[in-house]
Amino acid sequence: MKIPLQRYWDLLFNYLQTQRRRFILLAVLLLSSIGLQVFIPQITRYFIDTATSLDMSTDTLIVAAVAFIGLAIIQQVVSVGAAFVGENVAWIATNRLRQDLTRHCLNLDMSYHNDVSPGELIERIDGDVSELSNFFSQLVLRVFGNILLLFGILLVLYIEDWRIGVAFTGFTFASLYALNRVRGVAVEYERKRREAIAELFGFLEERLAGTEDIRSSGAVDFVINRLYRLHHTILERWKAAAKRFFIVRMVAGLTAVTGYAVAFAAGYSLFTAGVLTIGTVYLVINYTSLLGRPFRELTSQVENLQNVGASIERLEELLSIHSVIKDGTGADIPQGALSLSFSDLSFAYSDDEYVLKDVSFRLRPGEILGLLGRTGSGKTTITRLIFRLYETTQGRIELGDIDICQPQLWQLRQRVAMVTQDVQLFQASVRDNVTFFDRSISDEQILSVIEELELSDWFATLPEGLDTRLETGGRSLSAGEAQLLAFTRVFLRDPGLIILDEASSRLDPATEQRIERAVGKLLQNRTAIIVAHRLGTVQRADSIMIMEDGRIIEHGEREWLAQDPASRFAGLLQTGLEGVLA
Repeated sequence: MKIPLQRYWDLLFNYLQTQRRRFILLAVLLLSSIGLQVFIPQITRYFIDTATSLDMSTDTLIVAAVAFIGLAIIQQVVSVGAAFVGENVAWIATNRLRQDLTRHCLNLDMSYHNDVSPGELIERIDGDVSELSNFFSQLVLRVFGNILLLFGILLVLYIEDWRIGVAFTGFTFASLYALNRVRGVAVEYERKRREAIAELFGFLEERLAGTEDIRSSGAVDFVINRLYRLHHTILERWKAAAKRFFIVRMVAGLTAVTGYAVAFAAGYSLFTAGVLTIGTVYLVINYTSLLGRPFRELTSQVENLQNVGASIERLEELLSIHSVIKDGTGADIPQGALSLSFSDLSFAYSDDEYVLKDVSFRLRPGEILGLLGRTGSGKTTITRLIFRLYETTQGRIELGDIDICQPQLWQLRQRVAMVTQDVQLFQASVRDNVTFFDRSISDEQILSVIEELELSDWFATLPEGLDTRLETGGRSLSAGEAQLLAFTRVFLRDPGLIILDEASSRLDPATEQRIERAVGKLLQNRTAIIVAHRLGTVQRADSIMIMEDGRIIEHGEREWLAQDPASRFAGLLQTGLEGVLA
């Protein structure tokens, strides 16, 4: 398998064209460094020929030595400058690529994220792109630079003697041909190695997230054994790739030995024939050594090219994945409380396993629906479809009498909010956690909502106020405080439809009363769906809908259903929601 450089260039061109000035500076530094590398051996040749001549001048030798030292220092400074600029260009370009890949992954529908672990995505976004960054910075400096150096040396050798130029031209093209023939031998093996690394990242992410369960269940040894097996797979695939890399190194070594053989043979024969001076013979040997560096660098980059070839394949594969959910044209969703209707809606996560079947219902603006049902009955799926986290298989959903496929996704998700029992917090300030990094929301608005939701006592304990950093997972907050913080987010967005997905199922009675007061404020003048297991939560609902096996088995006004002894809801009230619906 061979990965042409064109695919690499096509991938990064859009991220490089905004850095034209840096590219120009890099080109100037690179050409200057190459020119000095080609010219400095000429000073050494002059020094040797002068020192071996009968009319040797000490002053001339001193001038040549000083010139050599001065130009060598300048060449090193220029080389360092070129390396710095090249690295800077590469990291700017690939960091922008990382941003686009992250945005691309975040916009993929949930069916993709259900199949791919976060750890694998991290390895693709960071690990594979790092391979590109490292290669690109070296591509300009070592590949292009050494190719230019190689042709510069050949040009000088032609000037010195055309026979030497012809000999080394043949040698150069034969060596490059040999390197080109072997440059793709390890791409497929390197791709498999990186896939194994991505699998390891996914494994680590999942197991570290479940540390408590693993330790409490006594599964530590199993995890370590699985970790060993994954590392063993990586080792085996690395060994398979390394065997192919050895072929590349062997070809490079043979070319280096051949180059020195050509140099010594040509230098000796032309010196004994009186065509070349001893200084020129040294020059030929020196340029042969310089030629060895481009071959060594090109060999190294051939290996890197195989690594980056595998990374390019994986990144192109990721970028080729498109969400089945298409953004809407931008229809406006009405302000205020929103109506919601499901019309003959069916949905399946896979082609033949429907989790919702012919679901139809309608909520009036400002109506509160209590959604009940056993685990797996389809309650959570209904709430996810409203956000268009998944696309409906058939049927239609309308929000404010607008098909939810018509507004843009950000508009839809701005007008619908959800609070669950598991509140996701970020390693960021309280301000950023409640506003989701929206700088247009003022501190006064945040503080007003905090006071309204009875979070003032908690807020007073924060050492830096809104600038206090919270920990991932909410370990710095109690369950009730995290829940109220989630309510703060909703208040600041002012949506027209709110979904409470078992939001108080893990709270103690005292905290639940506090949450219930906040819920009462939250639901004022808003439409709501309350997914609940507890009897107290659905008492505020205007209507009740009970799901079973993906179908609506009962739907009506709460008071009417409660008074009807034949209704399923009345039976639940008698037996207790917690026991029946768990």
